[in-house]
Amino acid sequence: MRREIKIPSKIESISVVENLIDEISIELGLVADLYGNVLIAVIEAVTNAIVHGNKLNDNKDVLIQVDYNYPTLIISIADEGNGFPFDEIPDPTKPDNVEKPDGRGVFLMRHLADDITFEKGGSTVNLKFKV
Repeated sequence: MRREIKIPSKIESISVVENLIDEISIELGLVADLYGNVLIAVIEAVTNAIVHGNKLNDNKDVLIQVDYNYPTLIISIADEGNGFPFDEIPDPTKPDNVEKPDGRGVFLMRHLADDITFEKGGSTVNLKFKV
């Protein structure tokens, strides 16, 4: 299975992504826990792409690609921004960072996906899930 959608960089566009995850979940028969992990991780990645990558510029798009090849589901989220130093994201659970808003989305993605990789300087994130 392969799917691809492109959404404008507006917060309202997230509902389109939620519907996509719902369809994939039904198609693959994802158990509730896995569905929740996929949904939250992808929504975090898409939100980061819209807000941080494309700076809410609705003239820029976010591309979401879904590839399923049993037993691996890979969802890639790409924005049109310049990327970010993904290796320098602070751990939000460390005492010095608890009050800082940075790094929470990436932290969630890392803990909910089975694997996460960044490409193109951080403007593309690949979330891998074992299904």
